[in-house]
Formats: sequence, C-alpha cells, structure tokens
Amino acid sequence: MKLLWELRVFCAVVERKSFVSAARQLGTSPSSATRAVQALEEALGSPLLARSQKQVSLTLAGESYYDTARRMLDLQEEAEDDLAAMAASPQGLLRFSAPEIMASHFLPPVLDQLAQAHPQLRFDILYSDTVLEPIREKLDFSIRGAYPASSELIGFPLWSYQRRLYASPAYLARFGQADAPEQLTRHRILIHAAPRILKAWNFVSAEHEISLNLNAAHRVSSGAAVLHAALSGMGIARMGDWLAEPLVRAGQLVRLCPSYRIVSSKGEDAQMHAVFASRRIPRKARMVLESVREAARAAGFGQD
Repeated sequence: MKLLWELRVFCAVVERKSFVSAARQLGTSPSSATRAVQALEEALGSPLLARSQKQVSLTLAGESYYDTARRMLDLQEEAEDDLAAMAASPQGLLRFSAPEIMASHFLPPVLDQLAQAHPQLRFDILYSDTVLEPIREKLDFSIRGAYPASSELIGFPLWSYQRRLYASPAYLARFGQADAPEQLTRHRILIHAAPRILKAWNFVSAEHEISLNLNAAHRVSSGAAVLHAALSGMGIARMGDWLAEPLVRAGQLVRLCPSYRIVSSKGEDAQMHAVFASRRIPRKARMVLESVREAARAAGFGQD
C-alpha cells in the first residue's frame, strides 16, 4: 500500500504539474507529497522529477516510468471496481453537491427510487448555487448548471438545455408582453446574483443576434428564489427550459421573446453536468449519475 500511495502522489504531481495542487487533490500536505516522491525515487535509485521554484518537470527516467506507474494505478483501480461490482448492491455514503433548485425539482424522486432499490446507499447532499470544488469540500462529485468552464476537473454531461425568458400571467397583465429583446428595457428584470452576475445577456434567434446589459429591478441569491419571484409576478426571469417549460404548460409561466434563447459569449447553450477531481469515478457515483441522466432523458430534457 505504501508503494501505491507513492505512485498515486507521483502521478498526481505529473498530471497537476505541482506538488501543492497534487497534495490538495489527494487531501494531504505538500511536504507529505514531497516525501512520498522522494521515497519512490530512492527506491528506484533515479530522480523522476526535476524541480525548480516555478515548475516541476519529468526527467528522462521520469518520462519512462510515468507510463508504467499510470498503468499500475489503473490496474489497481480496475481491480477495486471489480471487487465492488461483486457486491449485491452499491452501499455506503455518497456526498455530492447540486444547484439549490434541484432540491425541490427533479432530483429528490430520482434519489428516492435509488434509495429504495439500494437500501444500503446513503446520500449527503449539499444544495448550493455556489460553485463548489470537489476536493476542497470533500465531495464525490459536484453537479453544476450553466456553461461548462475549462477546468482540470473531469466532466460527466447530464443534459443540455436552453435558457429563455419567462414571466407570470399576472406580470404580463400589468406590464405587457415582450416579443423582442429590445423591448426589455421597459420591463422589470430579475437577476440571479450567485455565483456571479452575468454582465450581458446574449440573445440569438434564427435571424438576429443582440447582446444587452439589462438593469435589474430585483436581485436574488438562488435559482429557487428566481423561480418563486417570477411566479409571484415580480418580473421577468432567465431560466432553463427544463425547469420552466412544464410550468408554461401548466399555465403558471409564459415565455417572452419566444423566438430567442440566451447563450454564452461563445454562442453555447447551457448544460447540466457533474465534475470529479479524479479520473476514476466511483461505481456508486457513476450509477447515480447515469440514473439522473436517464431520468432527465425520460422527462424530455435536452430535447427540442
């Protein structure tokens, strides 16, 4: 086990290009990570890493050994997965985060079915609209919405969705419809202020594109608060179609600027996805996420 730990630290340092970043990923201290690599180098009788104040790089011996070390770790992880698969049912604690809106929409029924099917599986869920890092928060994974950012984290796509504008019938009775983005300046706009305030909304339709900086009438700190404010008639909200369209069909919301959707500065639609800190996704985590993805597909999410 000592050798496996040293291999894991060595590969993490190579992949993260930093002792500090590798130590953070593995939940240990930089000094402990340094000692583990030094012990491996002493056992092999050859330096594997060249260190300077600003960077860490592989020596020739390190380049040769890294592929072997990576294969050894992958084989160990495959063996652990095979042993776990022999169990009759996934079990133990799974700790993850998800956007706050999912606490009241979509996710609880999916998790309830999983808990009934696997009684030994337990969940510790942190619902928050803050962008949480799996390593820092000691999470198995983190479910996120919006536009996937470039990251060292490993991604697991769940479903794509479009962001559009919605308001309640009561709001429209007082302030009227908005068919085009240019008409929004005379309306009351609700803005989700966490984790960050979007500076511009980029509208696209089949014939037109426009970017607008809109003044917020009201700002709230969560997606759930945005939804409830829109339902109460406080203003126009930008929401994911997976959340809002069922409420449109129920007559509780109306879509505004109906031919437009709101995209990222690169023209991308939003995506619900999970992120991991490790290449190895635990079997029970993969099972949960695949169940979430299948439930989203059955609900029609991501389908035009």
